Amino acid sequence: MKKIFLTAFISLSTMATMAQKSCPVIPQPQQSKHLSGAFTLSEQTVIQIQDTSFYGQAKYLQQWMLNMYGVMLPIGRANKTSTIRLERKNGTGKPDAYTLTMLPNQVTIGSASAEGIINGIATWIQLSASGNYQQHQLLIDCWSITDAPLYTWRGLLLDESRFFFGKEKVKSILDWMAIYKLNRFHWHLTDAPGWRLEIKQYPLLTTVGGIGNHHDSKAPATYYTQEDIREIVVYAAQRGITIIPEIDMPGHASASNRAYPEFDGGGTDKYPQFTFNPGKESTYQYLSNILKETRQLFPGGIIHIGGDEVTFGNAGWDSDTGIIRLKAAQQLKTRKEVEDYFVQRMADTVIKLNSKVMAWDEVATASLPPANTIVTWWRQEKPENLKMALDKGYQVVLCPRIPFYLDFVQDSTHKIGRRWNGGYNDLKTVYNFDANQLPVVSQHAGQILGIQACVWTETVQNSKRLDFLLFPRIAAVAETAWTNPSQRNYNDFVVRLKAHLGYYEKEHLYYFDADHPEKHKENGVN
Repeated sequence: MKKIFLTAFISLSTMATMAQKSCPVIPQPQQSKHLSGAFTLSEQTVIQIQDTSFYGQAKYLQQWMLNMYGVMLPIGRANKTSTIRLERKNGTGKPDAYTLTMLPNQVTIGSASAEGIINGIATWIQLSASGNYQQHQLLIDCWSITDAPLYTWRGLLLDESRFFFGKEKVKSILDWMAIYKLNRFHWHLTDAPGWRLEIKQYPLLTTVGGIGNHHDSKAPATYYTQEDIREIVVYAAQRGITIIPEIDMPGHASASNRAYPEFDGGGTDKYPQFTFNPGKESTYQYLSNILKETRQLFPGGIIHIGGDEVTFGNAGWDSDTGIIRLKAAQQLKTRKEVEDYFVQRMADTVIKLNSKVMAWDEVATASLPPANTIVTWWRQEKPENLKMALDKGYQVVLCPRIPFYLDFVQDSTHKIGRRWNGGYNDLKTVYNFDANQLPVVSQHAGQILGIQACVWTETVQNSKRLDFLLFPRIAAVAETAWTNPSQRNYNDFVVRLKAHLGYYEKEHLYYFDADHPEKHKENGVN
């Protein structure tokens, strides 16, 4: 976010604010009131912390103000002219809740948690961008806001197995997630095209398994070193974001099997080396060692183990002698029962690492500990799997392909990307999702952690294409995850979004503008 880009964004934000009465923030706050007067942001403004535990959040705010306005605001005592105060405020409800109160000489952001303070800062950043410059000062309309999210889990998945972007692009995405109050980054780091996470005990995973991507099987190896991972994890934590790594198993294992074929459970002509071998005891030790290193790198306390689409490549399980012996010993009759056995063993490993296990909705058939299991429901055509997961007591994150797979096309004219029976995920479809319309959800509301959008990268070959899929739909995801359906208004959202399109423009993001589709081609190449 550079100062040089801000003036155009401010003018666009101001026009949007004048055109509507609601608070010029995405996602729309729970309660907001436009007050008289304006806060003055200038070089004399001071950041004050009432609680020293919020020092990290003060530094985060300080860096944003420097990036946006070119001014290094000191962190110190309040002054009578202009102060931004971060204070601990009990009784704000949910951990992510916050209050923001503005007077002409003071902005107060209050919360019981660091996460709430970060959310309040995100609101403040957007409000400040809607201000007006006068005599080298920024005048920002005063607002009183009391806010809390609809869902605890407000997530985004990025697939880097199929296309690798690198840590600077990931950091940029984390920045935008924080601005939009998204707080869970599901990182799809392993799959058939490539293995992107350095594991010290098994170096061939990256030097061999990291070769190639979905578009070029011979592309040079690309992956994140453990040092890279630690850096990104810290960066995310500073923004209130928890990273959930995915180590896909027992399917989608081709990259790993290219590196260590001794654990290969077979595949098909279309999906070679697709599965790990559940009939070898050494497979479980190998994957346990990988999960141990993974857990040391990601302190968020959740590891996703995949569990999806195993049928693509498990036909060889019927003839594998080790798996035949396993079926006899464990009285397993079908490949699905073998799959569930495998998932249960690997889930036990994750839980013993003091972590919750997360997996796709195929694992609903397995017997897993409800207190330590999170299921991601992605197959909207299989509500029975959602019901099964909820009936078993599992917590659930909703990410149905319609409307939350952002690799689906977003306009009737688009050719690149997927559709479902002709349907696709335009901005309005994403925005209008209401989990309460799923009958089973109302019966198990307490088990729904939240929602998540997923960016799979089979159709992505550059960062521009990624931007095109993410922006502006990420803003719609954010409001859907944060704001109660009864308070949402798509037309009002579109008005507020206009300012953000200007921001995307000035940040050189290759976004999709439905009103001006000629701006950017859908393949990311103009």
